[in-house]
Amino acid sequence: MKRFRITPTQVIALGFASVICIGAILLMLPISQKSSESLLSPVDAFFTSVSAVCVTGLLAVDTADTFTAFGQTVIAILIQIGGLGITSIGVGLISFRNRKIRMKDQMLLREALNYSSMNGVLNLIRSVLITTFIFEFIGAVLSFIVFSRDYPIPHAIGISVFHSIASFNNAGFDILGNMQSLTNYSDNIPLNIITSGLIIFGGIGFFVIQDILKKHSWKKFRVHTKIVICMTITLVLGGTVLLKIAEHDSITWLQAFFTSVSARTAGFSTCSFSTFSNAGILIMTLCMFIGAAPGSTGGGIKVTTIFVLLRSILSYPTGTTPKAFHRRFSSGASQQAFVICTLGIGIVLISTFALSLAAPEYEFSQIIFESISAFATVGLSTGITPELNDAAKIILMITMYAGRLGALSIISLWTKKKIETILLPEEEIAIG
Repeated sequence: MKRFRITPTQVIALGFASVICIGAILLMLPISQKSSESLLSPVDAFFTSVSAVCVTGLLAVDTADTFTAFGQTVIAILIQIGGLGITSIGVGLISFRNRKIRMKDQMLLREALNYSSMNGVLNLIRSVLITTFIFEFIGAVLSFIVFSRDYPIPHAIGISVFHSIASFNNAGFDILGNMQSLTNYSDNIPLNIITSGLIIFGGIGFFVIQDILKKHSWKKFRVHTKIVICMTITLVLGGTVLLKIAEHDSITWLQAFFTSVSARTAGFSTCSFSTFSNAGILIMTLCMFIGAAPGSTGGGIKVTTIFVLLRSILSYPTGTTPKAFHRRFSSGASQQAFVICTLGIGIVLISTFALSLAAPEYEFSQIIFESISAFATVGLSTGITPELNDAAKIILMITMYAGRLGALSIISLWTKKKIETILLPEEEIAIG
């Protein structure tokens, strides 16, 4: 009898699913909800839990108006678990207690962090937990300075802590009420800068942060770090300029900058996207689809994927090997980039098609925006999410879950790598 062996990817997928179920159950409890008369429906509870664990921020109901302090705390914990990963938190706590970590657990951790080797994986997870706490603590303190001007001290503390956790984990949840996100602070420069900083550092990934803190020199940085930094700056600045051009009279430069940063999987907004032009929506969907960096709290196909993809395309006509920063890419990296991009497009198309059938009353631009936002775990919306029927919400839940696990992980849930022992004859095929 053949013994069934569960893979690390399957363990991670089951772990996220388990946390989602526990979170939904907790959110359905009366203690979690402000209204005792009209309790949250199971679909909306699961939608909120999925959105939090997948660090997305799409809202079926308003977080502040629906949930009590207990419910909001549950959501904050779900966001933290989703951003770091349940495996990272579990193994990290064990390592801090100086208990021995099994090789199996280290392999699982490497898979969860998308780390390239086993060397230093335990030191990395300790660094990840410490870095997260430091950034979120600083973010909460700085946010408190802003929120304390508008709210009582205890309430301002709660908002600041929640906001810092959501920002660094690129979740996009807020507890300001009325589905307003940060629109009331669209001209508040300190809060825009604080939030953008948390989003960017959470989105560049822990590998990059660790590399910067250790080496302090551009020449010594790994190629991965250089690519992530260059792509992040290019996308943020490029997105800012293009959004301002597309929505020149509708948004300020500060709003354009914040939207460009937030569209890279964060999900906060300082303006309404329902009034955006088609050009503005297109720019945002491209930013959302590309997303953040590997090993970060953000989603999307990742900035390194699009970088390798573009370099491979540019080098193909010349017959040269794709390279950057005096290093060449392996053929496997180029192939993986093409596969991830193709799978990402496939998931978005399937989700968009299903949403079009489930909610035909909405425009195509609204539906595909929602679909890409869910897949890239962004959380931005044109405002239709709360109005969707249960079938459409379930489709978005599946899309968010797939986006959080990643396209390659979804495929590897049912397939395993095989070593070819027999090579078939090769034949040329006309392409293009």
